[in-house]
Amino acid sequence: MLNITNLHATVADKPILKGLSLTVNAGEVHAIMGPNGAGKSTLGYVLGGRSGYEVTEGSVTFDGADLLELAPHERAAAGLFLGFQYPVEIPGISNVQFLREALNSQRRARGEAPLSGAEFLKIARAQADALGMDMEMLKRPVNVGFSGGEKKRNEMVQMGIIAPKFAVLDETDSGLDIDALRTVGDGINRIMRGADKAVLLITHYQRLLDYVRPDFVHVLSDGRITRSGGPELALALEAEGYGAVAA
Repeated sequence: MLNITNLHATVADKPILKGLSLTVNAGEVHAIMGPNGAGKSTLGYVLGGRSGYEVTEGSVTFDGADLLELAPHERAAAGLFLGFQYPVEIPGISNVQFLREALNSQRRARGEAPLSGAEFLKIARAQADALGMDMEMLKRPVNVGFSGGEKKRNEMVQMGIIAPKFAVLDETDSGLDIDALRTVGDGINRIMRGADKAVLLITHYQRLLDYVRPDFVHVLSDGRITRSGGPELALALEAEGYGAVAA
C-alpha cells in the first residue's frame, strides 16, 4: 500500500530524513519509534504534504500512485489520514461543519454523491458514541477549549468519519491518561484494522502498543531506519533505551 524508497527530506535547508526506506502492506500496523530529533514527525509531515518539508531524493508511492506529486487534499481524497501530535484549534468553525465539508469534499473527488445533513449526522453520532464523546462537543469549534485527551479523542472521531485507507498517527498517545489511552487504542483498532487498511504509528513509548499491537516495529535514528522487528523490539527499547538497542 505504501512504499518509501531512499527518502531524503530537509526543513529550512537542514537535512532531516537521510535515506529512509519502508514498505507497509494492506492489513498491517507498523510502529515507528525513536529519540527526539530523529525525524519521526518529519516523516509524517512529508507523507501528509505539509509545506516547508522539501523532498530532495527518493520516492513514495501510495496504492501505486506517486504520493509526492499529489497536493495535500488529493492525498486525503486518495485515502491518507494524518493525525497530529498537537491537534490545532480552529475558532469559528464547528466540528460538524468541518467534518461534513471534509467528508463531502473527499466523496466528490472520488465521484461519489455528497451526504445530506441527516446522513452525515447519523455517521457522526455513531462515531462519537463509539469514542465516548458527547455529540454536543461536535457542535463546538474544532478543538477549542478541549483538553489534550479530548483533542485526541476528537481526532479519532474525525478518523472514524473520514474512514481512510491509511492512517499516519503522530504520537497519538501524547498527553493521554490511562483511560483515554485505552479508548484511543480501541478506536484505532475498530476503525483501521482490516485487510484493506493500514496504520503507521509514530510514538516515543511502548504503552500505546499494549492496545494497538503492531505487526512490525522500526527504530528511526538520525533520519533513517536502523533496526526493525516485531512487538518485542518495543519492549526492549522500553527496558534498555535507544542507545543499547537501536544500532
